[in-house]
This record gives sequence, C-alpha cells and structure tokens, in this order.
Amino acid sequence: MVARRDLMMGAAAAAAAATTTVVNAQEAEAKDVSLGLDPYATPWDPQDPEIPGRMNIARVPDDYFMPGRFAGKTVIVTGSARGMGEVAARRLAREGANVVGVDILEKLGASVIEQIRAEGGKATFVGGDVSEDKVCEEMVRVCVKEFGQLDGAINNAGVMDALHPDEPIDYVNQKNRLMARITEAGDEYFDRVMKVNVWGVFYSLRHELRQMLKQGTGGSIVNIASVTGIRGFGGTAPYTASKHAVQALTKSAAIDYAPFGIRVNSTGMGTTLTPMYERAIEIIKQRRAAGYKDTGIALYKSKSLLEFSDQKNKGSTAAEQVAVMLFLLSPESSNITGSTYNTDGGFTIF
Repeated sequence: MVARRDLMMGAAAAAAAATTTVVNAQEAEAKDVSLGLDPYATPWDPQDPEIPGRMNIARVPDDYFMPGRFAGKTVIVTGSARGMGEVAARRLAREGANVVGVDILEKLGASVIEQIRAEGGKATFVGGDVSEDKVCEEMVRVCVKEFGQLDGAINNAGVMDALHPDEPIDYVNQKNRLMARITEAGDEYFDRVMKVNVWGVFYSLRHELRQMLKQGTGGSIVNIASVTGIRGFGGTAPYTASKHAVQALTKSAAIDYAPFGIRVNSTGMGTTLTPMYERAIEIIKQRRAAGYKDTGIALYKSKSLLEFSDQKNKGSTAAEQVAVMLFLLSPESSNITGSTYNTDGGFTIF
C-alpha cells in the first residue's frame, strides 16, 4: 500500500509539473517571448573584393535572455554597476534569479538594482570595495539575510590601473598609477591591481564557499579572468599576473570543492567593448600624445579571429561574454569545473 501510495503521489507530482510547464510555455508565448536567435552569420555589405563570401558573426542580442533558467536561485555579482557585471545582473534577474549586486561605484550600482526592481526583478545592493575582506563577508551576509541562501556567484570586479573607476584620466600626472612596463611601473599601480583582482577574488571565494558548504546544497561560481591570464601580454604586468592568479584560484577551488557539489570555472575574455576597455584606450592615446614610445611589440597582434572577420573589426560585446558566464553558472554545465572558457574570439589559438 505504501509503495502504491508513493507511486500515485509521484505521478500526481509529475502531472502537476507537466501542467506548470505547459502554463509557463503558454505565458511565454502570450508575452511574445522567443528563444530563437539570428542566423549564425550575415554577409559583408558591400562584399570584400579580395575575399569573396566574407561574413560577420551574428551577435547575441543585448536584451536576450532565457525565461526561468535561474528561477528560485540567488546569485552574487561583483562589479555590477556597469559593463559585464551590469549586463549579468540584469539578465540574471530576467531569468528569474534573486540578484545581489556589489560595486565600489555605490550610486551607480544602486541605480542598476533599482531599475531591476522596477522591471519586476528581485535584487539588492551592497556598496564597497571587494579588495576588503569585510565587504565580501558583508555581501554574503546580506545575500542570506535577504534571500535565504547563496546558489551562485560571478566574481567580475576587476581593474587595470590604480585609478578609481570614475576618476578622470590625466596621464601626465597619473603615470605612477597607470599601465606601464615593469621598469616604469609604480608601486601603487601594481599594488592596487593585485589587491582588487587577486585578493578581491580570493576574499569573494572564501566567503561564498563557506556559505555554500554551510548550506550543503552545492553551487556554481564563475571567476572573470582574461586572455592575459592565458598568455603573456605586454605593457600591463600586474594585470597579466593578476589574471593568471585568478585562473590558479579557479583551478584550486574546483579541486577542493567538487566533492561538495560546488563547481568553479572562469572565462578568459578578449577585447570586450566595456567602459574599462574605453578607459584603457584613452590611457594609450594620452600616453602616445605625451611622447611615450616603446618597441611596439606589445600590440603587434591586436585582433582576434572574429575581430578580423567582422566588417567593422569590432570586439566582443558584454552580452556575448555574459551568455557564456551564465551558461557556466547554470546547471546546464553540470559536467564542467576547473575550466577556463576562452571567450576571446579565437585570439589565443594562433
């Protein structure tokens, strides 16, 4: 009798789940939500006379999302005020996640969270610098207080120089805090980049993993690295060193916490059109204008396969990067841990 009762209860639950699926599908259809994407590529216009048949890769739309993928999950996103972190926070909320945004740009970061709430999403904000252990401890505390648990995290916050993220660039008067070769690099520049990019990821992981272990329900973490963590890169030694360290932290965490159902991966992005990239380009322009010269070898190879193939030589978009982050964060990537996905348009393969 007990077995039969359990069987009937299981059948009833399955029927209810099927009904819910149908209802959700109908609601999605009613809202004109489509998971379809554009063709893989579109022809150059006008065509390249030297290479007939050239194509542009069709980009992931900036507003694309997968309804319900993170329903009931709670995710921390560091560096959520702009760039990839902002796009990740917004898309996670649209996919059903409770989002905890964290950023040193407190006013801007809070406004992003307010906009997510205005759209009907569930989100809260923690202001602060992830290079401080107490901030990372606080973001997890707030996460659990507001939403009851922590299921995933995107450790995205990072810097390329020692300036505050919204500090105007003045190369002549800021040399000691900006990108430079080792023989010209200032201590403040090296210290700040390492502190945010390495200690910030370490502190974030430490508190995120402690909470996941306490819960005993597993989890998924994605650390944001760079192509500079995969290969060498000139003129920015601390950034390159820091992203190599992020890869190492990712692998170590994956090994230590796989037995507890926690997966840890990273992405190695190439040129991505974000405010950080724009600031880096401005620094290079001002440096050249100031008469700075080097060997030129650092930028000898500057384009990825997909940048070269694009008619406008455009780098990747934040939406393209976030699409891979969220795949790695989701249960869809259940067989992936300790991995670095080279989201670099093919930059590192040749």
